[in-house]
Amino acid sequence: MRYSTSSLLKAAQGEGYAVPAFNVFDEVSLRAVMVAAARAHSPVIVQLSTRTAQSIGVPWATRLFEHCRDEVAVPAALHLDHCPDRAVIAQVVEAGWSSLLFDASQLDFDQAMRQTAEVVELAHRGGVEVESEIENIVGVEDGVGSDRIVHAYSVERLVEAARGAGVDFLAPQLGTAHGLYKGRPQLLPERAARFRELSDLPVVLHGGTGLTDHEFRSFIAAGVAKINVSTAIKQSYMKSSLAFLRTAEETDAWEPGGLFRAAQRAVAEAVAPFFEVFGSAGRA
Repeated sequence: MRYSTSSLLKAAQGEGYAVPAFNVFDEVSLRAVMVAAARAHSPVIVQLSTRTAQSIGVPWATRLFEHCRDEVAVPAALHLDHCPDRAVIAQVVEAGWSSLLFDASQLDFDQAMRQTAEVVELAHRGGVEVESEIENIVGVEDGVGSDRIVHAYSVERLVEAARGAGVDFLAPQLGTAHGLYKGRPQLLPERAARFRELSDLPVVLHGGTGLTDHEFRSFIAAGVAKINVSTAIKQSYMKSSLAFLRTAEETDAWEPGGLFRAAQRAVAEAVAPFFEVFGSAGRA
């Protein structure tokens, strides 16, 4: 069964929790996320970066997701993360993914809104929903983004622009950043609350890795309905793989299947706590 991302987020808004959105990059990480979601009885959003979608191919990624989704009995949506590439967006719309993030954060306001409206029109014709980012969230993720604030706007202007373009949910700057934090960020849950006061559009929090449980819950209490987690998955995958390969070298036992199982187990363990913290466990 295909789930719309908005249906998952609207349910979360109504019941005061957030849906975890995990970035995956191969079959191993995808299976780990789906297994963890099934164990937690939680809805989940599976995300691919533009780079990953291009690397493994949109058709193959679609089939992998659909196969894994059908193996578990939880609501799951497939989302393209941080994409400025209209050609990849067209492929995703044709493939019937649940949603996509059109990243227009490097454009000036007028260009960003014009192009966002064009993407919305294309996506909605294919039944695909659109997340909007026109003020940039600090940090570079899979080659997309900037380490400094390039564009920033008032909450009122962003809400008005989102309504005008017809987007389905919003990714504003909330003080978080992609990647690992070098110090404690200046978080803005009150800004998320202001978005919710002015609009019923679901609000998305990017840069989830590294926040405390209390910080996550403050954002959820402010109305955030989707929280993205990527770096924690990459770290668990690669560190577990490194440990396995060191042991393989020491013992001269080279078994690829064991490597894949170790990585899947590590990723599933890494994502498991987020379902409880976000309040989504038991909601499926």
